[in-house]
Amino acid sequence: MERLYLPAILSGMAITMSHFFKKQATISYPEMKRPFAPVYRGQHVLKRDENGAERCTACGLCAVSCPAEAITMVAAERKPGEEKLYREEKYASSYEINMLRCIFCGMCEEACPKEAIFLTDRMVPTDLKRSEFIYGKDKLVEKADQRIDISKRQTKEVIAFKQNKNLQHNILK
Repeated sequence: MERLYLPAILSGMAITMSHFFKKQATISYPEMKRPFAPVYRGQHVLKRDENGAERCTACGLCAVSCPAEAITMVAAERKPGEEKLYREEKYASSYEINMLRCIFCGMCEEACPKEAIFLTDRMVPTDLKRSEFIYGKDKLVEKADQRIDISKRQTKEVIAFKQNKNLQHNILK
């Protein structure tokens, strides 16, 4: 029996047959999607405040804290009549993130004193051209009518900090 390799063949067939009755590890992607963890760091977004003005003041802390040096920006002064567009006197006239360099660490999110930049639960779409991965304000700033929920990314400590009106650091006075 040992010379015919029957025990080895039968044990191999038993293993193969056992896999027929197990749950599949693969999923049918377009129909089914895997759930992401609540702390998943995906595509960046530049948030607007409750009045629709951009929060970013071009302080540069996000660019300085970025270990991959993927963020660049150009600051500009707000002109009269642009009070509803920009929150403060200084704003980012140009804000770019090189998504090919970004390592999605979240340091820009932590460094921002105005809570202007967040990493969302959305995946960065693929493309064939390198130039399409340089995200400017046209792709980063959230639309006024399509607000992006980032509450899953905020810890309990941050939410408690925001609710205490005496400690808020980004209140307009």
